[in-house]
Amino acid sequence: MDKYQEPFDQPVAKSGDENIKRGNWSKKLDFFLSCVGYAVGIGNIWRFPYLCYKNGGGAFLVPYLVALFTCGLPLFFMEVALGQFSSCGAVEVWKISPIFKGVGYGTVIVTAVCYIYYNLLSAYILFYFFMSLTKSLPWETCNNDWNTPDCVQRGVELLNITNTTETTFVNSTPGAGYIATPSEEYWYHYILEISDGLHEFGGIHLKLLGFFILGYIIVFLCVSKGVKSTGKVVYFTATFPYIILTILFIRGITLPGALNGLYYYFVPEWKELLNINVWGSAFIQIFYSLGPGWGGVITMASYNRFNYDLIGVSFIVPVINSATSIFAGCVIFSVLGYMAEVANVPIKDVASNGPGLAFVVYPEALTHLPVSPLWAVLFFFMLLTICLDSQFVMIETVITAVWDTFASKLQSGKIWVTLGVCVCMFILGLPFTSRGGSYLFTIVDWYSAIFSAMVIALAEVIVVGWVYGAERFLDDIEFMIKRPFAGRILFIALWKFVVPAIISSILVLTAISHMPVSYLNYDFPTWAIVFGWVLAMMSIIPIPAYAFYYLVFEESGDFITRVKHSLQPSADWAPAVERNRADYRNWRTSTGHNLSHVIPHEMHMMIKTENNSKNDSVQAADHYDPYIER
Repeated sequence: MDKYQEPFDQPVAKSGDENIKRGNWSKKLDFFLSCVGYAVGIGNIWRFPYLCYKNGGGAFLVPYLVALFTCGLPLFFMEVALGQFSSCGAVEVWKISPIFKGVGYGTVIVTAVCYIYYNLLSAYILFYFFMSLTKSLPWETCNNDWNTPDCVQRGVELLNITNTTETTFVNSTPGAGYIATPSEEYWYHYILEISDGLHEFGGIHLKLLGFFILGYIIVFLCVSKGVKSTGKVVYFTATFPYIILTILFIRGITLPGALNGLYYYFVPEWKELLNINVWGSAFIQIFYSLGPGWGGVITMASYNRFNYDLIGVSFIVPVINSATSIFAGCVIFSVLGYMAEVANVPIKDVASNGPGLAFVVYPEALTHLPVSPLWAVLFFFMLLTICLDSQFVMIETVITAVWDTFASKLQSGKIWVTLGVCVCMFILGLPFTSRGGSYLFTIVDWYSAIFSAMVIALAEVIVVGWVYGAERFLDDIEFMIKRPFAGRILFIALWKFVVPAIISSILVLTAISHMPVSYLNYDFPTWAIVFGWVLAMMSIIPIPAYAFYYLVFEESGDFITRVKHSLQPSADWAPAVERNRADYRNWRTSTGHNLSHVIPHEMHMMIKTENNSKNDSVQAADHYDPYIER
């Protein structure tokens, strides 16, 4: 019997494929744009270009593209399929193997922690955006109340002293021989009102708090109606950055010195390909940009209709993400090349990454352009839309996890869950708005994110590849899309061998090459380092902790029996919509698969007895059997 016989030959009515309880994307394009908006984050603008420049220029693209196709794309495809098949968020998706549900809790924790400080970035951007709505940019000169005697306007006064004074700029601290630019002092003294360290939080920065609140209001209004409202907003927020990037690129390449900037960005240093740390940086960047292991991809895909053909999106979005990173680097380095020529300093003296690039170096470069406030408004509005796209998915990941877990107990509408999550995160994020908040931001950013995401992604791919079975998972994908998948053998190899080996290697490399947290030459106290590691472990500890709980309290029998049962899919690991669930049962029955995880055990035994009496070739087993025709 052909495995794509009925009911696939019959068209599925739209109403029959609608998940009334959770909702679905209104249009296919909603999901695609949400994925693009999530994948193309602020790291594409302020992290990738600098990494490319520091790790061999054009040569860095080799390990980066290898990382994309051997790790990033397979993980992205896997998470899209997991979310779509189960119609569950990052926690409930672990019905696929209940003992690993702690991975889901870890995913939500790391996403929640990152969202709390991610909204701080929105507050910074909003601050700069509104301060740009003026005739002249406030960080253009040294004639402001927040400036110090160390302030020198690069490209003006600095030209007279470059040959006689050793200069240091971004990420430096005042001292002998120290020279600060207006944009640097604006960032530290006006935007941050930075204190001397974590021992001096200095109270809440009220202006920053105001923009912090505004950021939460914007996000709440955009996600208040779930994917129905988010799906409409992303039509603007996911596409507008490309318009601005193109405008800034055209302006950038017409400036003097732009080609020098692009040369430093792209010129290959092939010897760097022999440096293992360069390869490690490339793979880590994939986790920063595409977002596997963060739960966002699973959450977005869970709102797809069950028979949505996910193959195209799963391959196109990672490519768009990487292409955007490369293009953003052209935008940044064309302007930095101009800035270096104006200031008569090498590119390396103006290149930076992270907040130093977005809030110090590039804003300073904009002051050298005609009609600089216009370019500043466009730049920061672009950053805002990019930041908001990522926030939409992060907050939806947490909201969906709460809703999926407690939906039967929550009598109020989902909008109140959304409000409750936003309020809780706002309260937890208040310390970031203090005058010592940037030190706290650095600690959280340094320890809480990437290591946890890689551990979570490793757990995901091991469960799919080995516990559930890569072959079985691809069978489910083919059932969803109603056609064979041409890359079947390739992805079996990737999920079972290549991706686990890569992630394990990168984790070891990360542990070996880990550097202590650093920021403005500040010596972080021991308690802050301990706090950082506690944050890192908060999303990893739930994995073994929940496994222990599940074996002890949720299973019965001897130890081997408990482990065996806990690794099997739960009874409700199946399509969420009843019509699709029924088709799935019929399909598995007709192709000789066991049904013990799809329906209660008693019904499974009845079907097993009936099928054995009719056809001895159809046998039930505790573990997955391949297709009869295979």
